Order: sequence, then C-alpha cells, then structure tokens
Amino acid sequence: MDMSPFEQWESEIRGYCRAYPTVFSHASNARQVAEDGTSYIDFFGGAGVLNFGHNNPRMKEAMIAFLEADGIAHSLDTYTTTKRDFVQKFHDVVLEPRGMDHKMQFMGPTGTNAVEAALKLARVATGRQDVVAFSHGFHGMTLGALAATANDAFRKWSGVSLDHVVRLPNEAAPGGGTAALDAYRAALADASSGLRPPAAFLVEAIQAEGGVWVHSQEWLQAVQQLARDTGALFIVDDIQAGCGRTGSYFSFDGMGLDPDIITLAKGLGGYGTPIAMNLNKPEVDAHWAPGAHTGTFRGQGLSFVAGAVGLDYFTDDQLMDEVRTKGARMADKLQAIAAGHPDWEVRGKGMMQALDVGEGALAKKVQAESFANGLLIGPCGTDGRVVKLIPPLTIPDEDLDEGLAILEKAVASAAGGGA
Repeated sequence: MDMSPFEQWESEIRGYCRAYPTVFSHASNARQVAEDGTSYIDFFGGAGVLNFGHNNPRMKEAMIAFLEADGIAHSLDTYTTTKRDFVQKFHDVVLEPRGMDHKMQFMGPTGTNAVEAALKLARVATGRQDVVAFSHGFHGMTLGALAATANDAFRKWSGVSLDHVVRLPNEAAPGGGTAALDAYRAALADASSGLRPPAAFLVEAIQAEGGVWVHSQEWLQAVQQLARDTGALFIVDDIQAGCGRTGSYFSFDGMGLDPDIITLAKGLGGYGTPIAMNLNKPEVDAHWAPGAHTGTFRGQGLSFVAGAVGLDYFTDDQLMDEVRTKGARMADKLQAIAAGHPDWEVRGKGMMQALDVGEGALAKKVQAESFANGLLIGPCGTDGRVVKLIPPLTIPDEDLDEGLAILEKAVASAAGGGA
C-alpha cells in the first residue's frame, strides 16, 4: 500500500493515521476494509460520528435520490425542502415527546463550533463573561471551546492565553462531588471571594473524550440547580454521548434535567456528513440578532437528508433496546478483562464503554495489538490511559463478539509485555 503521498505532502498534524498505518478503501456498517483486503472491525466509529454505521443503506438510498433530483446541497441558512423535513422531523421525534420547545440553531458543521455558539449566546444573554467548566471535560479545539477543555495536551497548542473559564472538579475527581459545588456556591455568595457570577455551567453528562466519566443524576441536578440559583445558563454538551449512543436519544434522558442549551453534532447527520446544531430555549435564543453567529456550511443538504433518516431509528424502541443490550455485553466483557487488575476500572453507559488501565503507554500497546489483529479502537482520557469502545449502534452481534474477543487478547498481550 502506497502511503508516501500522505507522508510526503500531508501536514505533520495528522494523528489517527499514525495509529492505523494502512490505507482504507471501503466500509460497511462496523467494518472498514484496507486496499490490501484486510478487514477491520470498527470500535471507533469516527470518534462517535458513525452511530448508524458506515454507508448506512437507508441513508445512502435517500442521499442518492437527493443527488439525482438535484437537491440543494448548500444553502447557507436559506429555507429548503430538505431542511424543512429535518427540522419538522426532529421536532416531532425528539422535542415534542419530551415537552421541549427549544429552537434549533445551525452553525458551522463541527462540535467545537456548536460550543463556541453556545458560549457566545450565554455571555450575551447574561451579560457575564466567565463560564464554569469541569476537569476532564472536552469541548473542542477552537479557542473559546478550548478554554473550556481541560486536557493540557490540547490546551498547550493554543498560542494565546485561554481565559474566562472557572474550572471545577468533575464528580469523580479529587475534591469533587456536590461538596465542591456547595463550596463554589458559598464563594459566589461571599462578596470578598473575588469570584464573579458565571454566564453558564458547561457540562457533559458523560465526559467521553475525557475518559468516559459518567456523572450521576444527583450531581447533574445539583449543577443545574446551582446554575439556576446563580442566574447562569445550564449547557449540556451532548456532542459525542448523544444521538442514541447511551440507549436513549440524549445521554441525560430520564434525569430530570432541563438544559438551557444542548450542543449536538457528530452522530446528528448519521452518515458521517458534517452537521452541528444547538437547541436553545426560546427565551435564550431571543438574545440572538440575525447573523450574529454565521457559518458558510449551515445548510448542508446531504446531512439534513441522512439526519432525517437517522431520526427514523427513534420512532420506536428497537434500536435503543439493542443498544442497552449490546452495551451490557460490552461492559460484562470489560469487567472480565479487568478481573485480576484491581487498579483498572470499567466505566460507561449504553454503547459507550471504557477500560481505564491506568497508564497511557499500556493503552497505546492495546491499541496497536488490536489494530494488528483487525480491530480499531481509540484511547482517551488523562495521558490516553482509557481504552474507549464506541462501535456503531447497528453493529451485528457477530462483529461485536469478534471485536471483544480481539480486544481481550490484545489486552492480555499488552499487559503481559507482548509486542
């Protein structure tokens, strides 16, 4: 396989290709195939984009029909039939059953742009500057979102100071839990604390890239209540954990939460085509003026078409039931793999499961061993020590089982000092 054009002409910034040193040629559902014919089971799923698998046939059929009919592929934020179909279906399938009246805001088609827009809106709506974010959180790579991101491996590349963020420990971090929230509340009430009331609290119900830290209903409700009591907005970043990943559309469904803003991207478009959308409460959204946050690719027609098909998976319980069942099987296998290693930890919800092996070098060996035997995974968390599994929600049972078996052997080899 010829990789020389990439190595000669592509930027040094390329990353995932270094962990997967091959050239992929085609893919279907949970498998990618290299040009030499090697088939890989995909437990990485485009970093959470491919919830419905590679080249989902339902979406592909709809997209081909759209292209053949000369549909509007690019529209900025003008009205199109495909956008209308998506907006109406999202309301009918996701919002209305939950009693939500949030406005849908489309922006540049990346998760980080969604976060940027949310932070801007929160600051405009409250007239405040500081945002509370949490340790281990990941919110994007552009400067505003990067300021809220905790990982120094990403922050150090900013080139400028990253300001206007107050960092609190997540629920599981040292000094965390509701006690840390109570201490911050008390400090805000003290006129001599030197703290300013924040514009927003930005939180992930599950910190995916940060190491798959699953926050409890009690803690999330406490964050929401603190936001309400201090006049700040409550923002949930559901970019990687949302769109069905955990066994319901939102990762926080059933927790009694009512976010002012929800950021979505990744799996929203379904097919891998780019789209991002924020859900803003109407009274918050009213602070926007037309054109206050623009983006050339707000009207990606293919993403609206595929995304609308993706919403069909949420008109009944079949897929979400499968996600919960498969997620339990994944967790059981990880628990079995972790047995005998008291310092390892299994964390996750639904089909986002993870094994914290405590050491980045070990997780990297597991990734390399997995790849060598036909499995794609991606480490995350502090020092990359967490092996995260986010396969397509539509993965066939036989591929799931085979992938878990490969992982088990890879961990045993890596932990035992194998190559």
